Amino acid sequence: MRQRDPWAVAALAAGLVIAPAPALAASRSVSLAGIPLDFLLFALVLVGVATLHNHTLKVALAGAVGISLYQLLVTGFKAGPGLAGLASHFGHEWVTLANLLGLLLGFALLADHFEKSRLPEVLPHLLPDDWKGGFVLLVGVFVISGFLDNIAAAMIGGTMAKVLFRRKVHIGFLAAIVAASNAGGAGSVVGDTTTTMMWIAGTSPLQVLEAYVGGVVALAIFGVFAAKQQHRYQPIACDDTPGVRVELARLAVVVAVLGAAIAANVWFNLEDPAMLDRLPVIGGAVVISLLLMARLRAPQWSLLPGALKGSVFLLSLVWCASLMPVEHLPAATWQTTMGLGFLSAVFDNIPLTSLAIHQNGYDWGFLAFSVGFGGSMIWFGSSAGVALAGMYPEARSLAQWLRHGWHVALGFVAGYLVMLAVLGWHPHMLKRAPAGLGASVGALYAPMSPVSVV
Repeated sequence: MRQRDPWAVAALAAGLVIAPAPALAASRSVSLAGIPLDFLLFALVLVGVATLHNHTLKVALAGAVGISLYQLLVTGFKAGPGLAGLASHFGHEWVTLANLLGLLLGFALLADHFEKSRLPEVLPHLLPDDWKGGFVLLVGVFVISGFLDNIAAAMIGGTMAKVLFRRKVHIGFLAAIVAASNAGGAGSVVGDTTTTMMWIAGTSPLQVLEAYVGGVVALAIFGVFAAKQQHRYQPIACDDTPGVRVELARLAVVVAVLGAAIAANVWFNLEDPAMLDRLPVIGGAVVISLLLMARLRAPQWSLLPGALKGSVFLLSLVWCASLMPVEHLPAATWQTTMGLGFLSAVFDNIPLTSLAIHQNGYDWGFLAFSVGFGGSMIWFGSSAGVALAGMYPEARSLAQWLRHGWHVALGFVAGYLVMLAVLGWHPHMLKRAPAGLGASVGALYAPMSPVSVV
């Protein structure tokens, strides 16, 4: 039987969607069984990504183009109809997209610097020789993600795992690396874009800090299961590689680039948070610092084409998610907030967080844990997962990720319920109007008619 070309299938699907455009042009919304067609198209994209492992980029790109054309010709965009609406929508989204592009490309080069520094090769002497060595590695990823971007934490963890386990890393352990990076960033206002948005909007860092209660519980669950999976699959290296000398120059590049990203994030949050909404500050800091440090040690530029493919894939999914007609979240309760965690596994958590900030009245620690950690349940549910899948292509199987990374979902549920039992649900109204990222994106969604998504 002749295998169908994914491009041809995507073109046929787009044609079927766009063909009735003249007859439907007057309609603002098209629904099937009460579900907007936009959601059904996005669901088809996600199904394609989950099943066509070798064509994920083509599927994501075709989906982004198809949904964009559908809204251009049929329904219009949130910001308005036609090309003007498209331009306005892109004007709200380009900073997020540019930041992600800079981070994904920059950290791909940085991970190579870290590996070539040979520091991971001296770690076996410092880590336990049994399954607890893998667990300590996950704890390390969790900790550094509290002050680094979760993409960087995941890629550093993936680089260390490649060396420590002689390039044989179990998919369950890869899922755990992503989960550790996302859980570690969920309790810090500089550890994740969503928590930074809450901070800008007026949430106290102490409120967000509560997410670490759920994060630590989740880590204790998925971390143990994943470390034992990895130990059975490939035990950790017991001894250092003989004669290894750490290349301090490459390590200096890693420290300098990560320091620039942290400094840019903290400085602009304190001095000019609105700038984070106008320019890709953090991604730009990573790229610029890499270029400046190239005089000390040049990056492996040949890695960029491969990293670009993974970046475009994620950006296409983020673009698709931003086009979805999610105009109103359900009432802020602990049940619906938990549901947002599962939703964030397939839906970009940045617009979800923006809507929550605009709606107000959440327990922000619960929301930080839910939207920050929930994306770990699927490999393409977070930018950290997509970045790690660029290093380990075998992770791009939804079935294998769910089969072997089941402990991540278990950790999410357990962590959330422990937060509920220990801390209790205490919603808090922000005292000032949303600012920066939260305000502009929230304003984009606010004028639309209510549609429940959970």
